[in-house]
Amino acid sequence: MRQEILFRMKSPYRDEFKIRGFRFGEGEKSVAIVGAMRGDEVQQQFICSQIVKNLIELESQGKINPGHEILVIPSANHFSMNIDKRFWAMDNTDINRMFPGYDKGETTQRIASVIFDDVRGYKYGIQLASFYMPGSFVPHVSIMETGFHNEKLAQKFGLPYVLLRKPKSFDTGVLNYNWQIFETDAFSLYAGHTDTIDKEIAKEAWTAVLRFLKNTKIIDKPLHEGHHSFVMKDRDLVTISSDEAGILYQIKHSGDSIKEGDVLAKILDPFTGVVRSVISSPTDGTIFFSHHRPLVHQNTIMFKIAKV
Repeated sequence: MRQEILFRMKSPYRDEFKIRGFRFGEGEKSVAIVGAMRGDEVQQQFICSQIVKNLIELESQGKINPGHEILVIPSANHFSMNIDKRFWAMDNTDINRMFPGYDKGETTQRIASVIFDDVRGYKYGIQLASFYMPGSFVPHVSIMETGFHNEKLAQKFGLPYVLLRKPKSFDTGVLNYNWQIFETDAFSLYAGHTDTIDKEIAKEAWTAVLRFLKNTKIIDKPLHEGHHSFVMKDRDLVTISSDEAGILYQIKHSGDSIKEGDVLAKILDPFTGVVRSVISSPTDGTIFFSHHRPLVHQNTIMFKIAKV
């Protein structure tokens, strides 16, 4: 394992801001793995740390197959993580909206430029990602339908679901999209939570990454084959939004199997406790995403359901 400083910036207080990369093996640029790019991506940071830990052990045992290089960048925004901010602390910009970056631009553009220069050219790219809304997901792999996507490769992670989605206009600045434009097979792995650590789901996620490396013959490690991934499209998910604002009283959670008519949550009046709204399922299926903030605004996406 070779540890490198990929980016360095002086800070007016505390230590310098450094982005570290960990390289394993030698040879073809096989896979780049990127962790937390937002300051609240604690689960993603934890998963990446465990990937590094496992790869150190595998390399010491000679189980990284010859001719393969692996790059892991566990964190690109611990500056914001240290002060509990989701986006870049100075100007509230999002590193994962700045790709492919600009080396003479604003700070987050420069960070994106450095990261992209390092991860471009790898055969596979894996990002430990988070959703733009607060909530929890069923663990899954997401890929954008850019024309350079491969759902069969995504199934090699062995997670329950592979989600295909059409890129939107704002996606042109994210890492996954730019990886694909530069002909890297790119995958976004969603590991349940963001700002809290769920050890069981985290282990499922880092095991899925190792399984992918095994199934693509990058490492030699015996692993369970995992799930036969169900491939679906984002537009096939049933979205349920809140029709009232108030306190969320959640009854069902991501991963729960539900039937049509099941009560998923209630929204309570914050002053009287009276039930303002009952949220019920319009279909049979599995809760793919569930909102989990205690206070809910009207017209907020509360649940996404994968139909049976």
